[in-house]
Amino acid sequence: MAVGTSRSGPRVTSSSDRENKATSAALGNAVEVLLWFGALMLRAGNTAIRTREWIAVMARKIGFDAVSVSLSLDSINASVRRSGESTTAMREIGPPAVNASRIADLEQLARNMGLESAPHEIGARLAEIESTGHLYSSAQIAAAVSIASGAFAFLNGAAAVEMSAAAIGGGIGQWARSWLSRRQFNQYGAAALSAVVASGVYVLAAAMAGRAGFEFAHYPSGFIASVLFLIPGFPLLAALFDLLQYQTVAAMSRLAYGVMMLLAVALGLSIVIAIAGVDITRQPPLELDYSLKLLLRAIASFIAACAFAMLFNTSVRAVLGVGLLALVANELRLILIDMGMMLAPAAFLAAFVIGLVALVVDDRFNVPRMAMTVAPIVIMIPGIYAFEMIVLFNRGKMLEALQASAACGFVIGALAMGLATARFFSGR
Repeated sequence: MAVGTSRSGPRVTSSSDRENKATSAALGNAVEVLLWFGALMLRAGNTAIRTREWIAVMARKIGFDAVSVSLSLDSINASVRRSGESTTAMREIGPPAVNASRIADLEQLARNMGLESAPHEIGARLAEIESTGHLYSSAQIAAAVSIASGAFAFLNGAAAVEMSAAAIGGGIGQWARSWLSRRQFNQYGAAALSAVVASGVYVLAAAMAGRAGFEFAHYPSGFIASVLFLIPGFPLLAALFDLLQYQTVAAMSRLAYGVMMLLAVALGLSIVIAIAGVDITRQPPLELDYSLKLLLRAIASFIAACAFAMLFNTSVRAVLGVGLLALVANELRLILIDMGMMLAPAAFLAAFVIGLVALVVDDRFNVPRMAMTVAPIVIMIPGIYAFEMIVLFNRGKMLEALQASAACGFVIGALAMGLATARFFSGR
């Protein structure tokens, strides 16, 4: 009996240990899936506040009683509790990007999954989403950016010859960025080199056109437009939006990333400016009949937004919707400026319209707000002021640089405030 008692005691303890280990393992697997979901959201460019909201939805459906999340640009930490058991885990995120299609797939997964879903099933779906390639080829994206660069040149007041040179420079610059990205080149270095390629090609194209007898009356507008596709517009906007939602850690890390990207692009641009002796002083815009200008600006806004939607991997269904939304919102902004309104209030109203439409589309058609807001907002980023600010600071022209930086900062802030204000109407 003593031997039997001795054996029965260890058997009961061993069974309890196995149950505890199984419970801990199940909890660990569940929290790992939750962190994976959040990391994919952030890496695809979603804001911290929206990522936090969807993590909470996912946590409830997995079966967690409580979840606490800490987000930054490069890592995600989560503490969870379920049935009296709790654990804390961390996961690295990886290089940031903007992928609207991935955000849509992740939101759809969180929205449609049932309660008490098995973590391994969710993990399999996350692996499928992560392995999904881009909807558009590198050649298609380069062609889209090329057309967008020409449209940007027109919106900045350039004529046909400057638009053509900007289109050539922007397309080749985007091809260079894709080539460097596929070889896992440092993102800041890739941005700087892409800026050198895009603006350098513009200078060469302008020189060849000049020899052929074409006059460049708005040279700086086309020159800046050739690199506007490199502006880290959404990281800057998302950082300000997260600041308004008290997501300070994620916002500051994303803001630092956006500023560093902007400095890298400005460095590449400054190299070409110094070598080619480019004068970036703004010149009067192209004079056109106002009705014709309205039509052409609407077309340019539509084209630029559609191109950026493709660059951000937006679904084909949403690309045309994004273009139409940008056509209306950007045309509204430009008309208000023509009527004498300051840049920042006009940007606020345009962003407010975009935010309201994105809310309606999200509620009725399950198209993520990110997919509808990113491209229309980015084409309103005052890239010319941003580059002017850095170049003028570098040349020691402090007053002009401060004026450009103030205009840039107020407009970006107004865009973020417009989106945040529209969010008040979400009813949540």
